[in-house]
Amino acid sequence: MEQATPANRQPRDKPVEWPASLDLLELRRSGWRPTPFRQFVLKLHSRCNLACRYCYVYTLADQSWRDQPLRMSRATLVATAERIAEHARDYHLPGVDVVLHGGEPLLAGGEFLAYAITTLRRSVRAGTDVSIRIQTNGLLLTEPTVRDLARAGVRVGVSLDGGSERHNRHRVRGNGGGSYAQVAASLRLLASPAYRSAFAGLLSVVDVANDPVEVYESLAAFDPPVIDFLLPHGNWTHRPPGRGDDEAATPYADWLVAIFDRWYESPRPGPEIRLFQQIAGLLFGLPSTVETVGLAPSTLLVVETDGAIEQVDALKSTYDGAAATGLNVRRDPIARALDHPGLVARQIGTRAFGPECQACSLRNVCGGGYYPHRYQAGTGFRNRSVYCPDLYALIRHIQARLTADVARGTRTA
Repeated sequence: MEQATPANRQPRDKPVEWPASLDLLELRRSGWRPTPFRQFVLKLHSRCNLACRYCYVYTLADQSWRDQPLRMSRATLVATAERIAEHARDYHLPGVDVVLHGGEPLLAGGEFLAYAITTLRRSVRAGTDVSIRIQTNGLLLTEPTVRDLARAGVRVGVSLDGGSERHNRHRVRGNGGGSYAQVAASLRLLASPAYRSAFAGLLSVVDVANDPVEVYESLAAFDPPVIDFLLPHGNWTHRPPGRGDDEAATPYADWLVAIFDRWYESPRPGPEIRLFQQIAGLLFGLPSTVETVGLAPSTLLVVETDGAIEQVDALKSTYDGAAATGLNVRRDPIARALDHPGLVARQIGTRAFGPECQACSLRNVCGGGYYPHRYQAGTGFRNRSVYCPDLYALIRHIQARLTADVARGTRTA
């Protein structure tokens, strides 16, 4: 059986880094209280049928996937569902969101997926709504699978990085072959009138080597309700591609600005682009609903195939063991994770900022950037994002466009 690890212990031979030094008692004395978890990412299958070249699970710092069972057992799934139900009951939650994830979750098989969906909904009390979504690479989205997911009320998100050439640059099979043709066929099925209601949207990782407008138009051609553009995971110790130490260069902002302008100036409504709309809302004083920008407290937990309770798995891009909490659904209530310094750090807003972010005029909009992107070996996560120049430039550009349109009395995003 897996050995329990104290929640604030770091991997052996690793220096103590922030937030391990957080004084949780002092935080509570000051009036801070944790926000209960509302989103649960379940790793149903720990392996994948693609070998994406930038994947944070398999190609970056943390290699713990090698020790995970291939598939979550039924016993672990039942324990997970019961822990979610317990947490929802104890905190009187009106609803929880569950994301079926991997690896590639469809590798778990249709029978196991159906069992998981049924178990999750039966376990949670009647007063709590259970929203279920699956995030997939799309290779196994056959019509029977899409039909079954749609009938079960499960929404489907698909990863796509652009047209054929752009997508196939990184999202390749184990033999190096491309995956675009099969994903595109799955998306045409998912976007058809029969299954449109199950289409959650597209997830696309930014590659500044691609033409941004061409990427946007190739994604929009599938008529997704939402597009999520994600910055590739990197940090101050292991910088992301193209993000060098020149603070005047803003390659990712330049790329995203080109898409923003194309999207914003479109004569007809296009898909929602979550990053742009979140920034626009924050500029007008609205709260964020994502972790990548803004100061909304993180309410997300990951459950691995062995039942381990972990922080957001993007932390696996920083160092080995960064996402671990030492907890497991087979023995621990989910609420115990609310005392983990890494999760507390992502719920305390500006108190998690270092001096540079504290002094920034855009701190409430940027939110310091995505937490994993703040890491630097030796100091930890109390740093500005490695994408700081890009985030600043993108936010200022959106702010300028919106301010000008408000002054003219024209529409805003």
